[in-house]
Amino acid sequence: MTRRVAWSAALVLALAIQLLVLYLPQTPDAPGVTVPGLDKAVHLMVFGAVTLAGLLAGLPRVVVVGYGVAHAVVSELVQHLLLADRSGDVLDVLADLVGVAAAVWVVTARERRDQVSESP
Repeated sequence: MTRRVAWSAALVLALAIQLLVLYLPQTPDAPGVTVPGLDKAVHLMVFGAVTLAGLLAGLPRVVVVGYGVAHAVVSELVQHLLLADRSGDVLDVLADLVGVAAAVWVVTARERRDQVSESP
């Protein structure tokens, strides 16, 4: 299996998880368990995973990043306006955008490292 195919499969999985996390009618809670900042960490990870997988699958950067930015905003609007037991949160949007930016940074650093190792 080529790396591009593997990353494409990872992208499909990451997108499925992202959609579940963002659009379940209620957030799953473990009774009596609260971890400060866990919600923001989950947002960062799901947006970072989708962005990382999309970029490494070879999709155009503008498409992957554009999707991440747009979905960060739209998902919170959907939660706020259409899901009765969910609410939109500007800080979730910020966490989403940090996830996108972190993934772009990782891929850019990888590309630069690869260019340096390939140069004579």
